[in-house]
Amino acid sequence: MKIKDLPKTDRPREKLILKGSQNLKDEELLAILLRTGREGKSVLDLAKQILQKYSKKRFLSMGYEDLIKIKGINSAKACTILAAQELIKRALKVRDETLPIIRSTEDVLAQAVYLRDRTREHLMTIYLNARNEMVWKKQSTFIGTLDANLVHPREIFTGALEHNAASVILVHNHPSGDPEPSEDDMEITKRIVEAGKIMGIDVLDHVIITKTKIFSFKEKKLI
Repeated sequence: MKIKDLPKTDRPREKLILKGSQNLKDEELLAILLRTGREGKSVLDLAKQILQKYSKKRFLSMGYEDLIKIKGINSAKACTILAAQELIKRALKVRDETLPIIRSTEDVLAQAVYLRDRTREHLMTIYLNARNEMVWKKQSTFIGTLDANLVHPREIFTGALEHNAASVILVHNHPSGDPEPSEDDMEITKRIVEAGKIMGIDVLDHVIITKTKIFSFKEKKLI
């Protein structure tokens, strides 16, 4: 199936714009770099085939001559991949000196203010290092009415382990305008806090925001 025949929400570029690059599969990210497939294979099929043959580490260490030997990768595609490789290498050498520091509920709100205009509930997770610097935020850990049976601590702490986070802050919105936590909100928070204790990762707060109000589990001494 050609990319143009896929629903728009399943096309790599549109999916990246809608859900964020962190929510794309490896082959979808590579497909964006490749841009086009080859005769008989869509760009997604080509990306899958490449990643099945080469590990990500091997593929991202290849030079120009190795890349153009792969069927479906021409000179232009090889140059795009090499440029991406080099940006990654340079970024890893530079320590970000401007990581936001989260000290208060207002600091949390500054990172999640966009949630005020969402018409559905979004659960966002902020990941912090030992200095309370934000090392990452996952903007859509969960979308839809929060249900204690659907939100699993695994979804929260996988990101914490990937980014060596010392603590996390949960944030979600109430489109209804009522910031008071529901029973599911309470149960989800309790489960995640307990899981964090087992893993040695603190859950510092769970913040609920609406268009005009904000509720902090920490400030209400519920955490």
